[in-house]
Amino acid sequence: MRNVSRELSFETSMTAEEVAKAVAAASGGSMLDMTADKGRRILVPGDALGYVEIGQEERHRVGFEA
Repeated sequence: MRNVSRELSFETSMTAEEVAKAVAAASGGSMLDMTADKGRRILVPGDALGYVEIGQEERHRVGFEA
């Protein structure tokens, strides 16, 4: 976000594609409305977004021991 001294970081169950679509829709001046995994609702005015970094979707690891 612009003019903010720290970044907003959270995890969500949305796919990377869903996040990208929500950000693109908000960039037209509407509100970016997302829900974090822990139920916290995040609202950001679309015109306040400086940049958005979308992380990799986590793959579930499976381990085996002998």
